[in-house]
Amino acid sequence: MPDLPASPRPDAAALVIRPATTHDIPHLLRIESDSFATDRLTRRRFQHLLTRGHARCLVAMAEDRLVGYGLVLFHGGTSLARLYSFAIDPACRGLGAGRRLLAAIEATAREEGCGYLRLEVRPDNDVAVALYRRHGYREFGVYADYYEDHTAALRLEKLLGPDAGAEQPAGARTVPYYRQTLDFTCGPAALMMAMKALDPTVDLSRQLELRLWRESTTIFMTSGHGGCGPHGLALAAWRRGFAVDLFLNDEGPPFLDSVRSEEKKEVIRLVHEDFTAIIAGTDITLNHRPLAPADLAGAVDDGGIPIVLISSYRIYREKFPHWIVVTGADDTFIYAHDPLVSGPHHQSDFDRIHMPIPKKDFEHMARYGKAQLRASLILRARPRV
Repeated sequence: MPDLPASPRPDAAALVIRPATTHDIPHLLRIESDSFATDRLTRRRFQHLLTRGHARCLVAMAEDRLVGYGLVLFHGGTSLARLYSFAIDPACRGLGAGRRLLAAIEATAREEGCGYLRLEVRPDNDVAVALYRRHGYREFGVYADYYEDHTAALRLEKLLGPDAGAEQPAGARTVPYYRQTLDFTCGPAALMMAMKALDPTVDLSRQLELRLWRESTTIFMTSGHGGCGPHGLALAAWRRGFAVDLFLNDEGPPFLDSVRSEEKKEVIRLVHEDFTAIIAGTDITLNHRPLAPADLAGAVDDGGIPIVLISSYRIYREKFPHWIVVTGADDTFIYAHDPLVSGPHHQSDFDRIHMPIPKKDFEHMARYGKAQLRASLILRARPRV
């Protein structure tokens, strides 16, 4: 890229915020080069995000000079936005561009229906850290070995509403996070998070993840390894001393319509019959009705941890059954831990903790397949005797 001519310092009064276009890419690359020693966005990445990515890029202009930009990403199916990249021309700092640009980005996220804005920042970037903290961002955690030079990243978050500064979303409870390590272990990972929240002595390990999968799998489901059904997960939790309420809108074998082979269907039926026969000899409460969002919020308030089956399509644009942990709810959102972290570098555990899902969207997500299966478990700790 040819060097762009240097310009005199512009007037702060001339600052204007506008959407970026592909014509801005050379100037965006200049700011990247001047602002970051590593982890720079490339021309190709800018081109993709400006034209096809689920993103919005805003630039700060002063006297026809691009002096800063902010790039925010949106997660399908949730009200969570992520400030992916933010930079101000080092020669133009002190004009108020960072403050103005950050406010515009937050407004854009609200317009997209987002309740939270999250970001990562280098701990040694004192200017950026100070800017975010002045504007109500709180430290959420640390992401180790995040940048190309192996530096960790601070995780920051802001609620784009009246509860800014809260330690976690109002209506949500503390639930330890565990990322599933295999494509087919979302159920065990969700169950592990719920068990750990109720019993801190539970060891969140891959051994437990695989053990729970072996106990809960339906053998076959869609393609590849079989996932875990609600009956199997309920039994696995019950065997470990938890009280379980199981909610289903269908008495038949779950996921039967996810396979075409009659042989596989027969295996799923046999597994289902075995699970239901064992459950009949336990104190697991089996309810043939779905849970509404109000029921989920009530369960959390009552000390329970709901685990809910959803269709992944609204989040990942792929149709597969997926288990998540509900951590709470308020008037607008259902909050959830999602054990699946996938995709490029910009997705992390941070993106999947207390994900805010609008209640209206959750109603559509919490069902799977042609049969519109709705399945939930509520785990509770048993009273000590």
